[in-house]
Amino acid sequence: MAAKRKEAGRVTGVGGVFLRSPNPKKLSRWYRDCLGVPVEGGMASFTWASRPGSRTRGLTLWSAMASKSPYWGKTRATAMVNYRVTDLDAVVALLTRRGAPVEPVQATPFGRFAWVTDPDGNRVELWEPPKRFHAPKHAVPMT
Repeated sequence: MAAKRKEAGRVTGVGGVFLRSPNPKKLSRWYRDCLGVPVEGGMASFTWASRPGSRTRGLTLWSAMASKSPYWGKTRATAMVNYRVTDLDAVVALLTRRGAPVEPVQATPFGRFAWVTDPDGNRVELWEPPKRFHAPKHAVPMT
């Protein structure tokens, strides 16, 4: 069993999966028609309970995004995973101390975000949800 990290801030789950595509509409249709992913407006959201009978709900997003979207940053990766974290500032500080290339934190109505590139060149999105997070009622297109 691995030892627990002593630093504050940690990953608590997967917040989303994003796929890079030269034709995101076509790719979204394939995922909808072949795998049943409930794509609406280029995005699907999956709501889940933290444990059976729990009132605490979480949200995991799925989206096919345009290959040339600035959301990808400089990476050439074809997929990106969004991880929910506690204490984004602590996670960013740890990554910075360890020499990881971290982009500046951005605050949005949906929470705070930062991006890092892992040793294999994959873009990783870190998300600290707001204290009282409510999922959007309708899909929010990703550009």
